[in-house]
Amino acid sequence: MEGKTVGFIGIGRMGGPMATRLLDAGHRVCVYDSSPQAMQALAARGAQAAASPRGVGDVAETVFLSLPNPDIVHQVALGKDGLIEGSAVRRVADFSTIGPRVAGIVARALAQRDIAYADAPVSGGIAGATKGTLAVMVSCPKAVYAELQPLLATFGKLFHLGEGAGQAQTMKLANNLLAASAIVITSEAMVMGVKAGLDPRVMLEVFNNGTGRNSATQDKFPRSVLPGTFDFGFATGLSYKDVRLCVDEAESLGVPMVAGAAVREMLAVTNAMFGADSDFTSICRVIESWGKAEVRG
Repeated sequence: MEGKTVGFIGIGRMGGPMATRLLDAGHRVCVYDSSPQAMQALAARGAQAAASPRGVGDVAETVFLSLPNPDIVHQVALGKDGLIEGSAVRRVADFSTIGPRVAGIVARALAQRDIAYADAPVSGGIAGATKGTLAVMVSCPKAVYAELQPLLATFGKLFHLGEGAGQAQTMKLANNLLAASAIVITSEAMVMGVKAGLDPRVMLEVFNNGTGRNSATQDKFPRSVLPGTFDFGFATGLSYKDVRLCVDEAESLGVPMVAGAAVREMLAVTNAMFGADSDFTSICRVIESWGKAEVRG
């Protein structure tokens, strides 16, 4: 694929840094986003701007998607002036978190036009997108994976989860459920300790040197909760969407998710209290308001 134009649709908080990495690696990149400001920023870095998803598919054989929800992915891929109508596109790698059901729908529709689809959700946040240290979970036929691998390696460490559309989505939903669960339970423990008179910094030090350590105690609380900034970089609305998709998928498989359903409800409350654009570490703000104690360093 050397020397060929690569497409990128959805150049927001995650997609923007990822598309920039492709430009920095010397690739020609054609981009599309509903935000003119996002398009202008990438064009200033040397990207070609398209007028629609179809416009990207008209010039790029390989197109990456980084979009916020299943409905938008469906519209961008299969709707009017969508990627499916592009004359050049032959493979699509989707970094969005949309769940296995929609991934399967998109994969089957694109296959009718001889366009290969790989669901390739990522984990690692904006910092990982910028540094190229994301975990990239991929499911697609092995031959397609081999074609995509050199470009996908630009973004981080690759994990091939299987050949069926949606398998990587299932992995991503499981990952994001655990990430949100860690914040919920850590928030409850921290507010309890602070209200009892414990120093939150000492609490985190104990957790991180003991059996209670998790991604929230090691990273999210020191960076975003103790300073009171609540700016880790992942929106409450997106986390709520991901956990809701996870619980729904588990139910469709006949797997009970009692704790997962509780995490979903905590995110629903956080979403209602602080808004979809708030940071998902705002879960702790909910527990603080109920417990009447603030976790601050």
